[in-house]
Amino acid sequence: MDKQFFMDAVAKHQDMVYRIALHCYGSPPDAEDTVQAVFLRLYTEEKPFDDGEHLRRWLIRVTVNHCRDTLKSPWRKRRVSMDAVPEPIFEEPRQLELYQEVMALPETYRTVLDLFYYEDFSTKEIAEILNLQQSAVTTRLSRGRELLKKRLGGLWNDEQ
Repeated sequence: MDKQFFMDAVAKHQDMVYRIALHCYGSPPDAEDTVQAVFLRLYTEEKPFDDGEHLRRWLIRVTVNHCRDTLKSPWRKRRVSMDAVPEPIFEEPRQLELYQEVMALPETYRTVLDLFYYEDFSTKEIAEILNLQQSAVTTRLSRGRELLKKRLGGLWNDEQ
């Protein structure tokens, strides 16, 4: 496929593919995954398109088919929404509040804080799990703690 043709098609039709997928799923992350899959399929497509309208109709059909296939997959049927997963039980209400604040942080910091404090992994083990340098893990821990301090305001206590 001609690279310029592909780039033009992405620029012109990306929003349309996203909207269709978002309508099918109701989930932005799933819609984003579908956009990637559809344009990957376009990139590997061998047959030429007659005109812009032919390309547009082809993209719509591929998007709808991909959404249907994904919605029918056994993996998706067994998936549970994160809202349905119960929060851990803590002895004190303050511990639950702190946990909720940690889970509200950006994923970069949330993951390392969760693995360090709640799963009791060392920074070296976290680095291996996440395929990061140990210094990156300690930096994320430090920045995550700073964000928590800001979010919690006067409720933060370094000794805990």
